[in-house]
Formats: sequence, C-alpha cells, structure tokens
Amino acid sequence: MTLDVPALTGIRRLSALDTVRARIALAVELGLLAPGERLPSNADIARALDVGEITVRRALVSLCEDGVLERRRGRAGGTLVADPPALGRVQEMAVYTDAATEVHELIDHRLALECGLVHLASLRRDKPQLKHLRELVDKMDKVLSWAEFHDLDAEFHRSAAAASGLESTTKRYAGVLGELYGYYLPYPVEFLRDSNREHAALVDALTRQDPADAVELTCKHVEALHETMFVGLTPRA
Repeated sequence: MTLDVPALTGIRRLSALDTVRARIALAVELGLLAPGERLPSNADIARALDVGEITVRRALVSLCEDGVLERRRGRAGGTLVADPPALGRVQEMAVYTDAATEVHELIDHRLALECGLVHLASLRRDKPQLKHLRELVDKMDKVLSWAEFHDLDAEFHRSAAAASGLESTTKRYAGVLGELYGYYLPYPVEFLRDSNREHAALVDALTRQDPADAVELTCKHVEALHETMFVGLTPRA
C-alpha cells in the first residue's frame, strides 16, 4: 500500500451545490439527521462543508423543493428536516454511495499515517501543543451542532499530527484527511461527543508520553470509521 492520496474522481465531478445536496440528503436517508431537526446556520454549514454561504442557501432551497427539508417561520423556525422527509429524491447521493471502495482505502491511508504520527507526537510534544489540544477538546464538548464540531475536529487531528515534528509526513497526512473530510456527513451531536471522549483520552496519552496507548487509541478511533461513516451504515427503512 502506498501512502499517496488515492486518485478520487467521483465527488470531484459534482458541483459544490450538488455536494451539499448529496451530503445533507444522505445524512437524512441514513437517519443521522432526524425528522424535525433544525439545521445549523448557513455560515456554519458553509464552513463545515468548505463551500460558500450562497451555495449552501441554494442547496437548502432545492432540498426544500425536493421535500427533504422544510422552511418554518417564526421564533422556532428555520430550515428543518421534513417530517416525514422525502427519500430517494436526490440523485447526487449515488456518487457518494458508489465511492465505498475509495472511502475505505482513504480510511486505511489515514490509519497508516496517523498511527505513526501520534507515536512520534507522544515523544516530542511540548506543553503549548498539549494545551492547544486540550482547549480544542473543551470547545468540542460545548458545541451545539455537527457543523461547529467539524472545524474543531479537523484542527485537533492536524494539530496532533503536527506535534510529531515530522513536517513532510504531516503535510501528506493533511492531504489524506482533507480528501476523507470531503465524504463526511452531518452526525448527531451525541455521537460526536463520544468521539470527543476519544480525543480527550488521546491527549492524556500524549501527556503521559505513552506511545503504545496513543497508537492503540488512534487505531480504535480511525478504524471505527469503516462502520460509522456512511459506507458502514444502512439507510432507514
């Protein structure tokens, strides 16, 4: 297995608008976004999915037209998952579901790189780096939506990798992570809080300078993606 980023072309054929439509619709199909659930602000979604706010606004409008989402007025209003949502309406989802093999390969690439990087990070980290990682864990514990969590999660993993001091491999890892984040979907906040407990345990291992524990925790955290990303989930009936 080489450690280069796999050549992924599927989602690159989609426009930014269609990637937003596909990722939100697939999250609804899989039950990750529940009927009646309010979506985060357009600005938060834009940052999480790495697109512009105008693109998010257009995507949400089109998903409302498809019956996947709905708009409500008033204090309790906003953009919510329709109750019940229309399923199977967004054809762009197929690009994601057809990419299962590539996504599994990306997860394995991430695993190979991240385990080595956290091993070195546990030996080379310094106090400012540990402080930053703990601050990120604390922030993730306080977020209210998947969109807010996403940016912090990405920063946490890039920062943990950077603590290895191995700049060239950290850059390669960041490329793999960026490709994989292109496939991430919105997840329930409770699920993300469980993930953040694993982040906290990793910071503890780095603090103790325990490379064996750091690598074991990382293996568990990353290998779980084979089951918890959409490639391991079953659509709602």
